[in-house]
Amino acid sequence: MMRGVTGRLMLLDTASLYFRAYFGVPDSVKAPDGTPVNAVRGLLDFIDRLVKDHRPDRLVACMDADWRPKWRVELIPTYKAHRVAEEHAQGPDAEEVPDTLSPQVPVIEEVLDALGIARVGVARYEADDVIGTFTARAEGPVDIVTGDRDLYQLVDDARGVRVLYPLKGVGTLQLTDEAVLREKYGVDGRGYVDLALLRGDPSDGLPGVPGIGEKTAAKLLAEFGDLAGIMAAVDDPKARLTPSQRKRLDEARPYVAVAPKVVRVAADVPLPDVDTALPRAPRDPAGLDALAVRWGLGGSLQRLLTTLTA
Repeated sequence: MMRGVTGRLMLLDTASLYFRAYFGVPDSVKAPDGTPVNAVRGLLDFIDRLVKDHRPDRLVACMDADWRPKWRVELIPTYKAHRVAEEHAQGPDAEEVPDTLSPQVPVIEEVLDALGIARVGVARYEADDVIGTFTARAEGPVDIVTGDRDLYQLVDDARGVRVLYPLKGVGTLQLTDEAVLREKYGVDGRGYVDLALLRGDPSDGLPGVPGIGEKTAAKLLAEFGDLAGIMAAVDDPKARLTPSQRKRLDEARPYVAVAPKVVRVAADVPLPDVDTALPRAPRDPAGLDALAVRWGLGGSLQRLLTTLTA
């Protein structure tokens, strides 16, 4: 079991970042054999920039061992259903991924392993859950790098937990703390789960409560404190809810009862015992050299190596 982590810990929502790299770097970036490596090289450039700009002491590339866990689907069957390419009775469903991205993922994994950057995915859990558990166990500040707003729920000023949200590549990051959340959404990190499940999220197949958008959800949370307070108000004829809000929330009780478990990231994932220290030299120099030649990683890999050894 991993003990508490001291020093600044940076947690990468790896799939979120390599998807951004894939769409942000032209697919004309190819290996010597013509295979696109835009996601591989783009991710290496991202990591180089992140390490240069934020100087973490520890770094973990968090992976989706299961991008659509069945325990979440059992609670809300529509969860990520529109992104399923193929259902599997045994093991995770196959996610719809661009044809030229899928072959790059194993290359990304091999390169990270050869570099010695900790890479953690846990069966039955998403990368978000791995991030949530590392965050819960950390004893020092945590920077979470993700393009997924769901992880705003982990923002905690008192513990030094913030989200670095890429606005354009990773050169322009929104440093998301509680002040940013309150300004944008009217909630802190703890309140973001309730806001997210009330408004829903089509990209994740979360229906939300019909008629309760982001602004209404924020107003209800400001008025009643949290989701439990809002649902208690539904049963209180004196509570300041419009008739339509009361009706919609009452009808949404089955969804509201299960949604928190789906939307809230896990904090109790059985993490493997890994060395999260930022590598100062490659773990497998010969293997890394071979990968660099095979996939034409060139300047992207060399820049990252220079940054790590600086």
